[in-house]
Amino acid sequence: MTQRGSGAEDSATWQRARQLFGAARRITALTGAGVSTASGIPDFRGPDGLWTRNPQAARLSDIDSYLADEDVRVHAWRARAENPAWHAEPNAAHRAFVDLDAAGRLGALLTQNIDELHQRAGLARDRVLELHGTMRRTVCVHCGATGAMTEALQRVADGEPDPDCRACGGILKSATVFFGQALDTEVLREARRACLDCDLFVAAGTSLTVHPAAGFAELAARAGAKLIICNAEPTPYDEIADAVLRGPLTEVLPDLASAPLIDSDEPLRTWGDPSTWEQM
Repeated sequence: MTQRGSGAEDSATWQRARQLFGAARRITALTGAGVSTASGIPDFRGPDGLWTRNPQAARLSDIDSYLADEDVRVHAWRARAENPAWHAEPNAAHRAFVDLDAAGRLGALLTQNIDELHQRAGLARDRVLELHGTMRRTVCVHCGATGAMTEALQRVADGEPDPDCRACGGILKSATVFFGQALDTEVLREARRACLDCDLFVAAGTSLTVHPAAGFAELAARAGAKLIICNAEPTPYDEIADAVLRGPLTEVLPDLASAPLIDSDEPLRTWGDPSTWEQM
């Protein structure tokens, strides 16, 4: 395991991480809240995270509390309207993945974030797997009708503290996965496939404590991919990583993405490609 700290650099350690990146030809990435903090969006579980400072705020994303308590929904709508993500812009960490995609080396990007900053940075929507949904859409918990979050927030601004579904009168929520809800099975299937079909897995800005997303790093490593973890705080999977980097993601990720490519005549073999199974 290697580390890059925020102080003096260990040149050999950093070069090892860049070599892993330079040798990779199909990269799967998992991103969490830490990727968006430089854009002004606070994380949830960090030392100054939203839920660290105000544990009660987590109730706004608990499906049972949300459905049972109108007051929770009213507070949730206020919080959505005030979310700094509405004014946030993609940062250098987001753009690093766009550069990887443009170079044809990004297989898939799995994200726990709901802010759509990866797409706004330039990644195609079909390249991003939103594990926890998106804050920019609404969904009715009764009939499943979807809509634009901006339209619902305009209703809140116009005096509706808890806007209901205009199709059936049911309860509206953001199109995000609340505590107590299961992740979309098709998204999960595609995410697992991407973990098996890469030669490098990069976990960036995520504590790797929320499952099932937290287990993707181990799944990729067990399938033979190299594993790099970039996070400010330790994670449960640091010990199995080939490199653990602690520096600011707006510096670390662009540096990794710019690592010189290492040519290889060997064919790319991954567990996600059945045609290679007899060769592995």
